[in-house]
Parts: sequence; C-alpha cells; structure tokens
Amino acid sequence: MDDKALIDLYWAREEAAITGAASKYGKLCAYIAHNILHDPQDCEECVNDAYFSVWNAIPTQRPARFSAFIGRITRNLALKRWEYLSAAKRNAAAVMSLDELGDCVSGVPGVESELENRRIEYAIEAFLWAQDAEKRNIFIRRYWYFDSIQTICNQTGFGESRVKSILSRMRQRLREYLESEGIEL
Repeated sequence: MDDKALIDLYWAREEAAITGAASKYGKLCAYIAHNILHDPQDCEECVNDAYFSVWNAIPTQRPARFSAFIGRITRNLALKRWEYLSAAKRNAAAVMSLDELGDCVSGVPGVESELENRRIEYAIEAFLWAQDAEKRNIFIRRYWYFDSIQTICNQTGFGESRVKSILSRMRQRLREYLESEGIEL
C-alpha cells in the first residue's frame, strides 16, 4: 500500500490504516524505539502509542512523507518513555549521542519559542542537505536513530576511527554553520 492510500485511510478513519501502517512501517518504528529503549515490551508499547498518535494527528495534518512522520512520532514517544524510565538510570548510548550534539545545538535558556525552534530545525536540515549523502547518512544514523558507532561501521564498512572522525568534523561544521546563521548556541 502506498503512502497516499495509507493517509487516505487514516483521513477516512478506517481501522485498516493502522494495520497498513503496521505492516509497512512496523519494522522502522520498532527499530527506532529499540535503539532508544532497548526493551522489547517498552518498544512494543511505544510503537502502539505511535500508531494511536498518528491516528489522532492525521485528521489535522496530511504529511508529505509518511515514513518521516511516523518515525518522528515514534522517536519522540520513545525519548519521552526513556526519560520517564531513566529518571534514576541512564541509557548510555542515547546519552552519549545527545551529549555529542549538545555542544552544537543545545540552545540557550529562554530560546523555547516555536519560531526559534523551527528556525534551528530548518538550519540543521539545510546543513545536512548540503553534505554528501554518505556523511549525512552517518550523521542521521547516529543522532536520529541512535545507532552505535559499531553499528554504523558495520553498515558503512568504515573503521571506527573514520566514523568518529566524520561525526566530529560534521558536529564542528554544524556548529560553525549555525553560528553563521545567527543561531546562539
């Protein structure tokens, strides 16, 4: 089933939309949730919550890319669940990924406005699209999907030092780019 038909089913409030989304994007959602939560039951609950959230969001939105839409919802729900579950303990891989980016995009206190957040989002998107596909994919695998360095090495065939070097240089370039765009870090 293509994305337009899937969105149309959601729009029409047909329950087949959920099963269609589950069959087409269930593995993607589970992958995203697993990289953050590392617990099968929490992942399953998060993915089911994502389907419910999509069900509630679709009547007011018609996403251009359904995979990105459902992936973002899953990721946000998994991060909220992780934050709740890890009040006393930490998921080392996710914390490390977020800490690495913290120097580039942490923002300053008080910059919570929706317009500023959108501006930062568009700036990061523009920066990523200006990179070659290989580097962009490594960056996204690490900071969106929370893939470990070793997983990225296995997927790309690069050594650990090369992946770390690419990520370090990209974080530095991102920082410089955001500063050149007038975004306070």
